[in-house]
Amino acid sequence: MDLKRNQITLSQLMADPKAKAVLQRRFGPYLKHPMAKAAGSLTLAQLSEMAAVYLPQKTIQDTIRELAAL
Repeated sequence: MDLKRNQITLSQLMADPKAKAVLQRRFGPYLKHPMAKAAGSLTLAQLSEMAAVYLPQKTIQDTIRELAAL
């Protein structure tokens, strides 16, 4: 999948069934949060930076690699 140099938005990722499945498997509880819809315009780069506060860097990098391999 073309992640557009990590400038792809969460909404664009969620519109792709395969990418959505990856994100739901890895971050399901976070995606159910009411603020998740508001985050739809955030880029993967922005989300990665914000997620680094809560998640190990390896988890973030592994997720990006998995999305890129789709």
